[in-house]
Amino acid sequence: MQRILPRGEIESLDHTSIPRLRLPVRASVFADRAARLRQLAADNPVGAYLQLLAHLVDGQHTQLSALSPTELPADVLETAQRHGMPPLLASGWKRDPQWLSILSNLLNHMIQNPDVPAPAQEVCQGLLKAAQSDPQKLEDLADAILAEQLPEQEGAAAPFVMAALQVYWTHLACSLTEGQLSVTSPFGVCPSCGSLPVSSVVRVGGREDGCRYMCCPRCSVEWHLVRVTCSHCESTKGVAYHAIEDGPEGIKAESCDNCHTYRKIFYQEKQLGIDPVADDLASLALDVLMGEAGYSRASGNPLLWQQS
Repeated sequence: MQRILPRGEIESLDHTSIPRLRLPVRASVFADRAARLRQLAADNPVGAYLQLLAHLVDGQHTQLSALSPTELPADVLETAQRHGMPPLLASGWKRDPQWLSILSNLLNHMIQNPDVPAPAQEVCQGLLKAAQSDPQKLEDLADAILAEQLPEQEGAAAPFVMAALQVYWTHLACSLTEGQLSVTSPFGVCPSCGSLPVSSVVRVGGREDGCRYMCCPRCSVEWHLVRVTCSHCESTKGVAYHAIEDGPEGIKAESCDNCHTYRKIFYQEKQLGIDPVADDLASLALDVLMGEAGYSRASGNPLLWQQS
């Protein structure tokens, strides 16, 4: 039986014994997510949407697999280390036009798939036309998405554009080593790209057993955070856990009465194949429950755009 370490005992451990980061694996990060989306789609109220996203994530896997490892600028990495900041911050990172090629390939992948519903294909066709005739429009759209200032009329396009940005940033993160990421990054954000986490996973096996990792929805990096700690405000008081009665095992919402927010936490011991993005999308009923209880979601899922 897995032994859960209490907070005080975790803090007293030699922290070199707990991996502080889990870097993405190029060969499997999107392949595993696509498989999980298909598994979760069965008998799910949003099963059709999960199936649609599985097709999209298939394309992400193909695109990431085709990219060769890249060498990140040494001056950027050194500056980030010196200031204790994530090196791949969207606000300061000049995107390579390569990301637009990734987007075009993803859009073609969706358009050519007969299982993709017509409305989604129409959105993809419109974006592909823009990529060919007005790429700056898509650059501006990407900036708005990354800044969480997306115009309401662009909501349908956001998941497809974000999917390309996910591939691009995950590709960059695959080239990082743990030593290149500062151990003093600001609390609550990804130490690689500065994104807010989508959810957290309590892992099983090896040195990670029983440890909680926050999960970045943009670059796929995961970072360790002591359990029973609010991932939004760092409070250790008023933290509670909520689940749907008779709902699926291995999923709870971790709420905080200090900041009145919540994020989901998944337990790999109960669901071995858990994916932080896919399982979050498949558990929208828990979001409804938390909203009714008066808690706000601390951050959204990039493949299910939420207007503010």
